Amino acid sequence: MKIEDLNEIIDERVKSRKKNSYTNKLLKLGPKKIAQKFGEEASELIIDFLKGSKKRTLEEAVDVIYHLLVLLKSKKISMNEIHKELEKRK
Repeated sequence: MKIEDLNEIIDERVKSRKKNSYTNKLLKLGPKKIAQKFGEEASELIIDFLKGSKKRTLEEAVDVIYHLLVLLKSKKISMNEIHKELEKRK
């Protein structure tokens, strides 16, 4: 799966408004909780990067990417906007 695929899954979860969706739960809890979860995952990534295995670092990196996409979704920042910003920085 590519990051864009994960982003599409997040979009689908938001559109479906499933009550048992973790994505929807996070978005419903609001910006502070989303930021907190992103921070927790980023901290876990740092810890595993410094002291953990490659496998755990990879797993935590994927968690960070997911939570980053949810954070961006909550600010209505699209993948297209991210791509444009990346292009500016070439």
